[in-house]
Amino acid sequence: MFYETAKNDHGLPHNPFKACISPRPIGWITSLDEEGRVNLAPYSFFNAVSESPPQIILGSSGVKFDEDNQDKDTVSNIEATGEFVCNMATWDLREAMVKTSAPLQHGDPENQMVDLELEPSQTVAPPRVAASPIHLECQLLQVIDLPATSISVRNALIIASVVGIHIADEVLVDGMVDLTKAKPLARLGYLNYSVIEKTFQMRRPPERA
Repeated sequence: MFYETAKNDHGLPHNPFKACISPRPIGWITSLDEEGRVNLAPYSFFNAVSESPPQIILGSSGVKFDEDNQDKDTVSNIEATGEFVCNMATWDLREAMVKTSAPLQHGDPENQMVDLELEPSQTVAPPRVAASPIHLECQLLQVIDLPATSISVRNALIIASVVGIHIADEVLVDGMVDLTKAKPLARLGYLNYSVIEKTFQMRRPPERA
C-alpha cells in the first residue's frame, strides 16, 4: 500500500506512521518549573543525535494549548530553566511510566501519584527517579518550533547536551552496560510497547585507512 501523509488517505483503522518508526526509546523526563515543582512525563519522540559531545533530542508533538495558551509542562519547564533529566523507563517501572503520561493540572506532582522516590542530581536542579537504573542530566541547547497542522497545537524539538550520566552498578557487566539487566522499554505504534531482553553483536566493516 501507499498513501500521501498530507491526505492521510491510508484507509486503515489507525494512522500507521508511528508503527513504521519503531521501536523508539522513551525519554522519561523530570523537570522543574520556576517555583521548583517537579514534573515527570514520558516522551517517545526521543533519541541520541551526537556522541562527542553527547547530545539528545526530545520532541513534544501535537500538544494542544490550554485555555491560557500554555504549552505542555515539560516544554515550558525546560524553556524556563534550561535543565532536565532523562530517566530510563524499564520493565519494572512500566506501570509507573504509563501513569505519568496522564494529563494533570499544572504543578501536580506525577511522582507522588505513582509513589516514586526522587533523588538529587549532580549537575542540574531537576531530581532523578531513584528506581531508574540510568539517568542523563541534560542542559538545553535550543528549542526549534516545527510545522504543525493546526495553530492550536505546538510541535517543539528540544536539543540538549548530556552533562552527566548515572549508571547503576547492577547493570554494568565487565565494564559495559548490560541492557538485558536494565530491560528498557521502547514505544511502538498504537498502544504497543516492547522490552529489551535479548541482544546480539555484529561487527561493522573496518574504516578505510
